[in-house]
Amino acid sequence: MAQIDNTKRTAITLVGVVITMGALAWASVPFYDWFCRVTGFGGITGVAESGSDVILDRTIKVRFDGSLDRNMPWQFKPMQREMEMRIGETGLAFYEAYNPTDRPVAGQASYNVTPYEAGGFFEKIECFCFTEQVLQPGERVEMPVTFYVDPEIATDRDAKYTHTITLSYTFYEIDLPEAQAALAQDAETGRTIN
Repeated sequence: MAQIDNTKRTAITLVGVVITMGALAWASVPFYDWFCRVTGFGGITGVAESGSDVILDRTIKVRFDGSLDRNMPWQFKPMQREMEMRIGETGLAFYEAYNPTDRPVAGQASYNVTPYEAGGFFEKIECFCFTEQVLQPGERVEMPVTFYVDPEIATDRDAKYTHTITLSYTFYEIDLPEAQAALAQDAETGRTIN
């Protein structure tokens, strides 16, 4: 009888461990995302409503990088490779995207900043990465990003030695919004909508 009680206890303990591990795994993604946004860990940038009120005399170099997911048919690149600016100064950079296909393609950009210590000090005011982008066949667009480097970087224990920040974007294809998909399907079948 004692053997059965120990077996039941072990089974209940194992089920509890499995449930606990499942709950932790489920909660880890949103928790990690929140943690990265709050701390800038992993190169996640901040989002600001407006530019900085403080502009330092110290300058910093910002480099721009663009890449595509292997299944993304666009062409995508930064229009300038780097800029030097004063810390706290608002910068404006452009990326160019081109859809060489014969169909509309929707895309979303993911981004990060290196070195990771600088992520929490890189503040975006406006960015094409905040929304999905849809390019029509043969369409070429310039996409702006407005940003600044928070002056607090100059006093941060780890980030104050940063002289160059790289802002990287990777575009990947997403499903077309329903209205765009309906228009594309109608164009393929030759129907017109009244």
